[in-house]
Amino acid sequence: MAEHAHHHPLPVGSKLKFGIMLTGFILAVELVGGFLSNSLALLSDAGHVFADIIALSLSWYGVRQAERPASSRMTFGYHRIGVVIALVNAISIFAIAGVIFYEAYRRWQQPPEVNSLLMLVAAAIGLSVNIFIAFWLRKEQQSNLNVRSAFWHVLGDALASIGVIIGAVIIMLTGWFLVDPVVSILIGLIITLAAWRILKEGLKVLLEATPQQVDVTRMIDTLKEIRGVKGVHDVHVWSISPELHAMSCHVLIDDLPMSQAGEIRKEVEEVLRRQFDIEHSALQMECRECGKNDLFCSLTPVPPEDEDKESQG
Repeated sequence: MAEHAHHHPLPVGSKLKFGIMLTGFILAVELVGGFLSNSLALLSDAGHVFADIIALSLSWYGVRQAERPASSRMTFGYHRIGVVIALVNAISIFAIAGVIFYEAYRRWQQPPEVNSLLMLVAAAIGLSVNIFIAFWLRKEQQSNLNVRSAFWHVLGDALASIGVIIGAVIIMLTGWFLVDPVVSILIGLIITLAAWRILKEGLKVLLEATPQQVDVTRMIDTLKEIRGVKGVHDVHVWSISPELHAMSCHVLIDDLPMSQAGEIRKEVEEVLRRQFDIEHSALQMECRECGKNDLFCSLTPVPPEDEDKESQG
């Protein structure tokens, strides 16, 4: 048999850990550069970088928690810790944007004089490192909401560094300080839009909304086309995390031996996995229709008095 060489990519947790160290280097450079150049823009960006370190650290923690196995207390595992952390990061991005808008307004009122050359050098170092980190996390952020929130923190800081560089160049050439708040406002708008997308996606997961890429109507029609499936009802589709989808339903079949029913169940699971990216499914196979045969069954809690009657009966 032919031998194949496999290149194993660095785990996302290790990438985030290395990103934390590189971001710490940026923080040191911008703090020193900001004090030496008397640049409020650099010092503000250093605060943004400090928030990046927190975001990357939280994302690293979320990834590590998601790797923990399920238990009797956490039967779905710890995947949603990453979602909660992503929401916290999104809210912090809103806060950073607010600080940027405030600083932009303040600088518009009284533009500070700075050492533009030193400001340019420090911002360029920060930009190059942030671009490297963002490029390194580009694949993981496409499928992991937690990493995506950290990715946008880093990318937002890269955009802020670009704004500082542009401002430094214009100051060097023209002495016009008002360009700095204008660029800052544009940066704030970009990262606010990114934060809103992350927040919206995270809330959908927590509210157990149907994943955007799953067409439930088409899914049900496809399942009904499987040989032996007479009907599908009581359907629930949700996300445990943005990249891990789940589904439960009742599948109506003929009164068959367990082995034949098992074959139908395997085919249903394969269709869900292959066509709808649903890895976890809980199927109730039945040969008689339920009392409530609704396609989407409403969940209603049992009143305490009814529970008492049932226990007494």
